[in-house]
Amino acid sequence: MKESIASIRKDYSKKKLTEAKADTDPYKQFAKWWKQVLKSAIAEPNAMTLATASADGMPSARVVLLKEFDEKGFVFFTNYNSYKGKQLEENPKACIVFFWKEVERQVRLTGLVEKISVAESDEYFYSRPKESQLGATASPQSEVIESREWLDEKYKKLSKETTGIKRPEHWGGYRIKPVIFEFWQGRPGRLHDRLQYTLQENGEWKIERLAP
Repeated sequence: MKESIASIRKDYSKKKLTEAKADTDPYKQFAKWWKQVLKSAIAEPNAMTLATASADGMPSARVVLLKEFDEKGFVFFTNYNSYKGKQLEENPKACIVFFWKEVERQVRLTGLVEKISVAESDEYFYSRPKESQLGATASPQSEVIESREWLDEKYKKLSKETTGIKRPEHWGGYRIKPVIFEFWQGRPGRLHDRLQYTLQENGEWKIERLAP
């Protein structure tokens, strides 16, 4: 088994990432890659690994879905009482990573995290399918539950209520405001292109090439 895992290998050769062609604004560079990803027919291109840490430094990671991005940051939604929500309450910093294997690219963003407004959370919650609204309401995310049947019964009971579904106060959005972006393009021989953007005190972005 060890030898078979070690033998898994893929060479990257589709594109290059150069300082000359990269945008000086990392948000615009992300938007450029995002448009290309959408044209590549990638399943769930908005899937991203979210890494958080508790106050004592214990890390945790999981895959969540990006729901919005602009020059203010990158937004995702979750239960504020979940494990990640509790870690973000203790330590409002995070890292997200996109891996788009079909185009041999990764993007890593590290920054500060804040809750979005109640109005923004309401707008997204009520735009979701009813099944998703019910799921967010029924599930005490990250808590130990007695059985799958218990969860299904709670969901079923909520679905029969006729008063409408209200967004739970413990469910809403977070915005990650990056201070570091890294754009990674796979290249032959593992000599990958890596460009890092670091936010400076004057609000400008410093671009540096990292060794692969």
